[in-house]
Amino acid sequence: MIKLHEAWLEMLMAGFMSKTQSKQVLFDFSDILFRHFTWLENELIELDESYNYDRDTIAIKVERLSDLLHNIIKRLDEVDLQLLSSPDKKLNARIASDIHYMREVISNMNDEMITAFSMERVFPGIALTQEATDALTLFLFEETYKEYELIMIYNYLKAHSNDAYLNRIFQILIDESFFHLKSFGEMSAKMGILAVPRVVMKELYQIEDVVQFLKDGIFEEYAAKEECKKLSDAVSKDSPELAKFFDFINHQENYHISLMEDALEYFTGKNNE
Repeated sequence: MIKLHEAWLEMLMAGFMSKTQSKQVLFDFSDILFRHFTWLENELIELDESYNYDRDTIAIKVERLSDLLHNIIKRLDEVDLQLLSSPDKKLNARIASDIHYMREVISNMNDEMITAFSMERVFPGIALTQEATDALTLFLFEETYKEYELIMIYNYLKAHSNDAYLNRIFQILIDESFFHLKSFGEMSAKMGILAVPRVVMKELYQIEDVVQFLKDGIFEEYAAKEECKKLSDAVSKDSPELAKFFDFINHQENYHISLMEDALEYFTGKNNE
């Protein structure tokens, strides 16, 4: 599961780096690997095995896409080898079959020069002021990690819940965070500041007090709305279109807050029964 976690993130980062038709294939493969990850997680839960989301450092700073794809293939080979110990032979066969196809496809992808680490901090086609550039840079660094963190937290909560109502909410929040993560990762790559999100501490997702977590999460969503508004204001003079995008993200947070409030009310009601 750890190796799949690493392969998923590495494939996602490769998608951010690509500027050709390979991008969508890499994104599709990263989505599949994340599903593999959750399936193996469910298997561990059924086996009553303890686990966490720790992982090794993922080095993605390359000059050519082929270098990263080579690393991904090696990581997928490790996953394939370790699947032999999986007791679920049908799951083993499915993941192994997917990996076999992915290896073949990415090993034959056209190579590309990578500019995602140039540190130029220039958004293509937009002349931002230094102030706006600094605000956007800080926002992307912070929010890329935050969205990855939320994916892991809500995934962990969903994996350990059998409540259909709550799991529907958790899945929506996972999907929304994936959209935000991909949006911010794409922007980071275009500005030459792409980086792998740091490892999420287990204390953040192995939650004992879900009610308090939801209360804190609602507060953080309101804070995220403020950050989006500030960034929209900072870039509005230089790029009305970019400002509209961050307003769009800001308005999406309203529904996230509503969902979390629904989950909080539901959880509180269950605890009072």
